[in-house]
Amino acid sequence: MPSQKKPQFAVLRSVESFSIPRPSIKKRMGDGKALRKVVSIAQQGIYTPPKHRIDPISILENQAKTRIESLIPIRYERMLQSPFAFYRGGAAIMAQDLASQPYTNITVQLCGDMHVSNFGLFGTAEHRLVFGINDFDETLPGSWEWDMKRLVTSAVIACESNGGDKALSKKIALRICAEYQKRLAQYAKMHYLDLAQEFIGEADVRKNFSKEHQKQIDVYLKQGKGQGNVQVLQKLTTLVGKDRKIINKPPLIEHFKKNAFGHPLSSLIDKALLNYSSTLLTDRKILFGRYFLKDFARKVVGVGSVGTNCMLLYFEGDSENDALFLQYKEAQKSVLSPYLGESIYRDMGRRVVAGQRLLQGAPDIFLNYGSMQFDVDKSQGFYLRQLRDMKGGIQIGPGGISLKNFADYSKLFGWALALGHARSGDAAELAGYCGQEKEFGEAMYSFARSYAKQNERDFELFRKVVKSGRLKVAKT
Repeated sequence: MPSQKKPQFAVLRSVESFSIPRPSIKKRMGDGKALRKVVSIAQQGIYTPPKHRIDPISILENQAKTRIESLIPIRYERMLQSPFAFYRGGAAIMAQDLASQPYTNITVQLCGDMHVSNFGLFGTAEHRLVFGINDFDETLPGSWEWDMKRLVTSAVIACESNGGDKALSKKIALRICAEYQKRLAQYAKMHYLDLAQEFIGEADVRKNFSKEHQKQIDVYLKQGKGQGNVQVLQKLTTLVGKDRKIINKPPLIEHFKKNAFGHPLSSLIDKALLNYSSTLLTDRKILFGRYFLKDFARKVVGVGSVGTNCMLLYFEGDSENDALFLQYKEAQKSVLSPYLGESIYRDMGRRVVAGQRLLQGAPDIFLNYGSMQFDVDKSQGFYLRQLRDMKGGIQIGPGGISLKNFADYSKLFGWALALGHARSGDAAELAGYCGQEKEFGEAMYSFARSYAKQNERDFELFRKVVKSGRLKVAKT
């Protein structure tokens, strides 16, 4: 297995190298194809567990040490819902397994926790509704296979966890792979400026759906457009006297006056916001400066993120009709860092923001990072983004994507991942390696099928450990 490159963005050059032209597209595609002699497509389809595989329960317990203790039972309760829910929360478990597989070292900016529920709609800086990857907490540069294998495996597990059969899960997996190959071949020959301005828009999304599902996708797009600050204001706040406050819903949404270290939160947040705004672009700094903080509360989100410090910040402009809601998310080290090395950024919030900008291309205007300083030697890296700005996530199962239209979405997953990888890496080299042959999809599905069994074994172990009382689970 080739050794992993040190974590650097694939696009970075030294100043001296800007006068040196890149090898031709044909040459780079040839280099990619030649890598099949180092790591064959067939090898990509084999899952081999690490010789000294760390107990998955120990990995979860180790993660819990850096998180808010009272919230860990909520995380475990959410992971207990299904094999797919467990998989969503187990990015750190799979990271060690991916590290032991063969990979090509074609470096891209990895999402790091790539699965079918980490896609959705979002509004660009120009307020266009587009589809793409929407979670970057684990992002780090690395070889493209890490994202691709985790994505295809997630599709298989999500499908079968919701009652789909093997034939449907294979169909979905092969569609993801075929679209990934198709789009890479397209992006390999695209001008760089055109690639930088490439997005998956509303019309693109609709084209991927059969006629019988057009009404459903139109509802999804309409819901995405309707997710804004006004809707958040109505849903998450209420009048308390003459002031509007965030509604308490313990333990998922709670107000606290002090943090875990006993420091007053209001003063810490004021300083953190000053730190955050100091690196905003001038136009966004002026815009942000027109809002004032009205209220804040801790908010539990997701599955894998549960236990990290996440907050909802409520701002107002001239009136409550000019509301702004930002999500504060603590940024810890990526679960990939033990295997791919430390980020080039000391600030983990900056790592997340840089990765999101590379992969997503047009994140919301308030996306930025900062640091909350508790003491001389204690600080917390974080990033801020709008809580909902034309955002619409993907949920598989009841209340979300049905098995009937899961296959329609699958092409979008492969497309969005290809776009993110092409933005951050060498699309020509990657397209050369992946090619257009069906063998690629068959190999990825073979890996996914094997790893789904590993996930099932880990999930059963998790259930037994919960039943034994070793892991405490919140009551629902």
